[in-house]
Amino acid sequence: MKDRRGISPVITTVIIVAVGITIAIAVALWMTGLVGAFMGYEKVEIRSRFANPQTAGGWTITIRYKNTGSTPAKIDNVFLNNVPFTEWDSSATTIDWSAGGGSSGTLNPDDSTTFAPANVGEDVTLTITLPADATYGGQTLTSGVTVEIKLHSTGGKEYFTSIVLP
Repeated sequence: MKDRRGISPVITTVIIVAVGITIAIAVALWMTGLVGAFMGYEKVEIRSRFANPQTAGGWTITIRYKNTGSTPAKIDNVFLNNVPFTEWDSSATTIDWSAGGGSSGTLNPDDSTTFAPANVGEDVTLTITLPADATYGGQTLTSGVTVEIKLHSTGGKEYFTSIVLP
């Protein structure tokens, strides 16, 4: 039995290192897949915006945006000049929305069932109706004034644009 030899220490080391590397690669791939499942993100891109005067006075502002993120997005509030649209001194200030999937509604920040949803890759149109008498504090909207518009999402993100009232 003296002629029986075991595996060389060099070969043993090579085998252990190869098995260790294989396990490390397998764990890394598993973690990447696991983390990727939790790494969805919301991203809204404003594609266009324009304002039209209404015949009875006031304006209609139309904003078209697309969800280019990897998770659905919901717009839960709209700010005009950094003020929630519901705070303007006119009950006629409304925001209607229509999504590419055929759904539509009127936004109410106090009712989560009215939030403007945008599934991944979906286009949404927001239509903001501003009457001529819409005021907030000392702010009055008139032709030629730039209105800063901020869309706030349920994910806590904010998307900005501005428009000059015609």
